[in-house]
Amino acid sequence: MVTMHKGIFITGTDTGVGKSFVAIGLMRAFKEMGLSVCPMKPVETGCKVRKGKLIPADTVKLINAANVNEPLDLINPYRFRQPLAPAVAAEVEGVVIKKEKILSACKQLSKRYDITIVEGAGGIMAPVYKRYLFLDLIKDLRLPVVIVARPGLGTINHTLLTINAARSNGIEVLGVIINYASEIKKDISMRTNPELIEGLGRVPVLGTLPFSNTLKKYPGKVFQQIAKNILSCL
Repeated sequence: MVTMHKGIFITGTDTGVGKSFVAIGLMRAFKEMGLSVCPMKPVETGCKVRKGKLIPADTVKLINAANVNEPLDLINPYRFRQPLAPAVAAEVEGVVIKKEKILSACKQLSKRYDITIVEGAGGIMAPVYKRYLFLDLIKDLRLPVVIVARPGLGTINHTLLTINAARSNGIEVLGVIINYASEIKKDISMRTNPELIEGLGRVPVLGTLPFSNTLKKYPGKVFQQIAKNILSCL
């Protein structure tokens, strides 16, 4: 039973690196291990409007994967139509994002489940509201982070910057997951990047996820091993 942190925060080196894919895969793996799991997406932007309501597509996928019966506003306190950084979307749509609402929602969920998987938006330095960053939110949530990174050229710089930003602010980094979010031709950088990230970042690469264009065929065995690696760090 997980009792120390009661959750993890999934962040990425950038937007579009596959944070939701990773969060869903980890939830499935943890559930297969007999743990109760609940997702949380503090803020989602780029939501579609259906019958006058904003539908957060990523959050809906997370809820369906976890198969939990919790109020949408608890799992996803804030959602916006504009596909922008949360702080910008909130300003455009005239909404004040209050961190207390997010912290309260996460606290409630963490009491009901073994693990709460909180997924950010964009990278760790993306603004949630005004000058309040996801970095600040992670600190306030007191959760360790798992960083989702791209496999190719440039990922060393982005990953190390994310690791250093987290650590310099007292945030524990459990490790990095390399995710092939798109189908790309492999080169020597992809073979050497994981070792360099581990050495330079002094952090484990928890696993490498192959490209998958559907969650129905997600790499279960890989996620199960990553989930075990994460639990060993908690």
